This record gives sequence, C-alpha cells and structure tokens, in this order.
Amino acid sequence: MRAIVTGGAGFIGSHLVDALVARGDDVYVLDDLSTGRQSNVHTDAKLVVGDTTDPEAVGSAFEETEAEVCFHLAAQVDVRVSVEDPLLDFQTNVGGTLRILEAARKQGTQVVFASSGGAVYGEAGEPLHEDAPRRPLAPYGASKLAAEEYLAAYNRLHGSGHVSLRYGNVYGPRQDPSGEAGVVAIFLGRLARGENLHVFGDGRQTRDYIYVGDVVEATLAAVGKAGVFNVGTGIETSVLDLADACRRVAGVEAETIFEPARLGELERSVLNPAVAERDLGFRAGTSLDEGLAATWEFIREAEGKRARGAN
Repeated sequence: MRAIVTGGAGFIGSHLVDALVARGDDVYVLDDLSTGRQSNVHTDAKLVVGDTTDPEAVGSAFEETEAEVCFHLAAQVDVRVSVEDPLLDFQTNVGGTLRILEAARKQGTQVVFASSGGAVYGEAGEPLHEDAPRRPLAPYGASKLAAEEYLAAYNRLHGSGHVSLRYGNVYGPRQDPSGEAGVVAIFLGRLARGENLHVFGDGRQTRDYIYVGDVVEATLAAVGKAGVFNVGTGIETSVLDLADACRRVAGVEAETIFEPARLGELERSVLNPAVAERDLGFRAGTSLDEGLAATWEFIREAEGKRARGAN
C-alpha cells in the first residue's frame, strides 16, 4: 500500500510508520517537526518537512505518492494552547484537515483521521458510544469535532470513505515526558528524574488509557472502512490510581503534590469500544501494567542518556 502519514515524526505517528514499513508498505511522512523528531522516523520511510496548512506541501505529497490512504495525525494537541489561542488551534486542526481532504478528493485517497474521544465528547457519565452527545469543553475538542464533521460531509458529498477514530488517552514509548505530554509520560519522566508527582485538581479525574501499539492496530484496521469509531479500552483509571501504578512499575517512591485544576479539563472520560470490536475486529490487548512497564523502560533509558549528556 502507498500511504501518507501526517505527523509521522510524532509519538503515535512514528509507531504507525514503523508498522506500515514492517508490512512492506511505501510510506511518505509529512511533518513540520515542530513537535515531532526526525530520529523517530523509520529510515525506510520518506520524510518531507512540511505543514498540513501549506497547500504546496500537501499537494506535492499527494501528487508524488498517489497514496491510497492518508493517515492524518498532524495536529495542535495542547488543550491549554487551544484555550489561549483558539484561532491557531482552528487553523491547524480544521484548516489543515481541509487541505488534506481536498488533496485526497483529487487523488481518490481515503483519509483515516485521528480524533480525540475525551475532547470531542466532553464529560462522561458512563462509557460513551459513538452516538453520545458531543459537548467539547475546550477549543481543541471543538476543532477535532469540526474536522470530523468535514470528513462526514465529504463522505456524503463525494461518496468518499473517510474514517474518524476517537482515540482515548494514548501512552507509550516515544511520548515526550517534558512539556505538554500525556500524564503517563509526565509521571514516569518525573519518577526517572527523582521528582515528585504533580496532580491538577483532586486526582479523582478518570481517563481511558490505551497503549500506543493497540492504537496502531486499530488505525490499520480502519483502512477500507468508513464512519466514526472509538479507540479505547472501556476501562476507567483515576489520576491517583495511575500515579500509584506508575510508582509501582518504576519501583520509585515519590510524593503527590496537588495543584489547582486546569481550565477545560474533564472530570471523567471513558469510551465504549464495542463498535470497533464489532466492525474493525479490534480489541485492546495491552493491560495498563504491561503498557506502563514498556513505557517506563523507554523513559528511564531516555532520561539516563539525557543525564549522561548533560554531564
């Protein structure tokens, strides 16, 4: 298969590129390297540095590859940035997606879009199915939902077969433990550096944590399908329980420091994965402890190299 992966130098995207290359697919990566790293990109994939909001970069990618599928993972993913600069968030997440959709329409390419379950649905009183009300609490969620609606509109208007995947809270190796990262990487990074864990709010917030390898499996299973699918485990884990699990996996003791809750963050988020299991044949197979152990090994090694380099 000929595939484009936008954001393919990033955390999830680079794992997806690895899986595509391992299958023998021809892979073209479009990434502006603003958050992704060139070192993440498999040497058998072609990396082109470019932005999805740039019509020339997007057009060239589709024309050069004649791709059958575009996995669109490039995005502005920081909730705080979306609150502070919603226009930037819109331009990247909606404008960039429209560029991809137009190029895909001209080439007859399927788009597999990485959305966000927690951000799109808003607060969850129960495990949320795909038809649950969508009530984003931050511009980030609104922009992801708007992009989903554009995919659906193109499907209706042009008969295309695009698919939106609402990921849970993805974690795993290559997630950067500094800056705006997932809480798993932040916690494990702090433990590797001998620091205390900081929790925003009371720590009773719950999330649906899903390992990156499982997310890649679901994303590949979506090729040739159409519609919207949750990609999660259906299991809720509180931030406090996650902190305990991280300490246990790392074998490191650390205090929990409580900070004020952050604007736009959810209290409860968990996805119902039944439709993906039925229609994609996908079911998450990595337990939280297994995924945390793999992530800890990666972060411990990365932090060790960083410390040795500083010395």
